[in-house]
Amino acid sequence: MGELFAGRYELVDPIGRGGVGAVWRAWDHRRRRYVAAKVLRQSDAHALIRFVREQALRIDHPHVLAPMSWAADDEQVLFTMELVRGGSLAHLVGDYGPLAPRYVCVLLDQLLAGVTAVHAEGVVHRDIKPANILLEATGTGRPHLRLSDFGIAMRKGEPRLTDTNYVVGTPGYFAPEQLLGAEPDFPADLYAVGLVALFLLTGRKPDAQALVERYTALGAVPNAPLGVPEPLWQVVATLLNPDPQARFRTATGARKALAAAVELLPEPGIDDEPVEVFDQLGPLPDGFGPDGSLRPRRTDAQAARDTAATGTTEGLRRPPLPVRRVPGTSAPGASFPGRPSASPPARLDVYRIAPPRPAHPPRAGDAATRPYTADPGAVAVREPRTVTVRQGPSARIVVPVLLVAALCFAVGIWALTTAA
Repeated sequence: MGELFAGRYELVDPIGRGGVGAVWRAWDHRRRRYVAAKVLRQSDAHALIRFVREQALRIDHPHVLAPMSWAADDEQVLFTMELVRGGSLAHLVGDYGPLAPRYVCVLLDQLLAGVTAVHAEGVVHRDIKPANILLEATGTGRPHLRLSDFGIAMRKGEPRLTDTNYVVGTPGYFAPEQLLGAEPDFPADLYAVGLVALFLLTGRKPDAQALVERYTALGAVPNAPLGVPEPLWQVVATLLNPDPQARFRTATGARKALAAAVELLPEPGIDDEPVEVFDQLGPLPDGFGPDGSLRPRRTDAQAARDTAATGTTEGLRRPPLPVRRVPGTSAPGASFPGRPSASPPARLDVYRIAPPRPAHPPRAGDAATRPYTADPGAVAVREPRTVTVRQGPSARIVVPVLLVAALCFAVGIWALTTAA
């Protein structure tokens, strides 16, 4: 079974990894449902501050995946989000390659709607990329994406946690002004949206540096890639303009231009392959079901029967305790969870064995037994063995001799004292 975190969240299995923490599927005992739990993996000050910033975001929008709640347990902290099962845009393109223009328009419109909600809160995401855009498992129906991972997001005006000479984000998805040390701003997010759109249309990771060079060499918008309709390319190319002042001023403006472009696109063909967004998480591990853990839980009546049978206030078997491991090793340590692994956290079953309680010490001629009280299903119970205690001939001789020697020693001491 998974580790119970802060008495509420039971970590089930690792499902991903973020910038500063591992992401787990977890059972929320209070809300009685599965959630995604991001557990902080590092403990340095910058990572903790970013973690606090991220969990503080509360953006309620259908295309934004923001934190719902948080908890702390000893040296570990986590926050939870809704569990999204359909994988990311990176998974989708990996399965199907370049996507149809109309399908891309649906995804792009939803992404821009989410970015609009984020910018309305004064937040710059700074890490928009296909792996951070998740999908609900909608099958062959209309797709539904969620913008996630606000680990390096910041509100405009907040102090930066890195030196201005460093760029924070994912290589290949930087806006040109970011590489020049400009302050994080909304146009940088819109440039990243354009790179995501190009990735969906071509099926390849865009070369941002090559795009800048093409814009600079031509002094105008480059030609559309093969298979991309011109109306849609004009919207994407505006998002990808190296000059932030020449891009759309807001995500809302980009959505309006996209809606106008969709009207000019050709209708989808009958033979177009349908795109299916299926469940990427897979089945629950052994011991878990739709209603959480399948571990049998003792009722008050069962606990009372165990107490009456054993004479102790605790039952014969205690709940399993987690084995804490140092990330990347198999040795016990002080931090858990560490890196996601293919198997759930190891656990240690602890059994309480009642100590022997003899009625009286063994005496000569008595039979001394060793009582055991244990869980029959967990620890084998040994048969009591009989030990007979007898006094041999040597014991009957040595004891009187020692008593006589002690008496003679005491008389000698008394005589010396009297003579003095």
